[in-house]
Amino acid sequence: MQRLRSFFLFCSGAHLPMLKRAPVETNKYAGIGGTIFFTGLLAAISGGYALWTVFNSLWAALLFGLIWGLMIFNLDRYIVSSLKKRDRFLQEFAMALPRLVLALLIAIVISKPLELQVFNKEIQAELITMEQQVYKTQEDKVKERYQARMNELQADIARLNAAIQQQAARRDTLALIAQQEADGTGGSRRRNLGPIYKAKKADADRAAAELADITARNQQLIAAHRQQLQSIDSIMKADIQQMGRGRLNGLAARLDALGRLTDRSAPICWANWFIILLFIAIECAPVIVKLISPRGPYDDLLQQHEHAFEIHRKLRMAQREMDYERRMEQEKALAG
Repeated sequence: MQRLRSFFLFCSGAHLPMLKRAPVETNKYAGIGGTIFFTGLLAAISGGYALWTVFNSLWAALLFGLIWGLMIFNLDRYIVSSLKKRDRFLQEFAMALPRLVLALLIAIVISKPLELQVFNKEIQAELITMEQQVYKTQEDKVKERYQARMNELQADIARLNAAIQQQAARRDTLALIAQQEADGTGGSRRRNLGPIYKAKKADADRAAAELADITARNQQLIAAHRQQLQSIDSIMKADIQQMGRGRLNGLAARLDALGRLTDRSAPICWANWFIILLFIAIECAPVIVKLISPRGPYDDLLQQHEHAFEIHRKLRMAQREMDYERRMEQEKALAG
């Protein structure tokens, strides 16, 4: 237990020999050091998970997580140790404000990968939907390249079929007129097979012959067009099958999926914000504790030490100036 406390005191950035002279402050600084240590540990886990998501390499993730955690640990340790208590809250707050902003940025950075892990199941389901949307977009783009020619061929087929139907309707009309002339229900209203009927029957026969000619010619063109449509459809399906359908599983895709989930679901959005605020509170806790805690014996000893060092520095500078002036006077005396 004593070793753990000593380790947390080291994490707090306090000067241990001086802190031993103020034992009542050890619990406070041990708590601050523990917060700094666990913040670095969470940063290591977060950074390692983020790199594993990108490169899917365990050893690289462990190495990067260790480096990232040590960097955040060292930065937090410096931030807290550099904050001095002087019984001037506004001045101390002004000094702590940049450190709080930095702690806020660090908290947001280290919280994001852990958010991805918390909502991993929901993100995986959303990634499947995103993959389908991406594949559908790619498929539509492939179809769009061939759609103009297919529409043109289909329009030609419809036009050729319409010509056949139009000629068939004309033949049927002329055949009906000839029949009505023969049975007296139309035309001259006389039942006979005379020259009028023969003329109308000749028109109907010519229309039938034209229909047979148009049908044969158009059916040949329609068959050629349909063959082209089948060929284009085969090429289009082959292009679609050759499309790379890779999985969306990278860090950017996961962040995008999380953004979609938070936009669509209010509970997930609130949960996401609570996680971010939790990490902000953890990251800012050492600075806030140091800021709101009253001035203690350790702060007095530290100020005395700094004041003594400042006095010593000024005395040495003054002594050097006096030595310099004395030397200059001696050189002038020798020169005179």
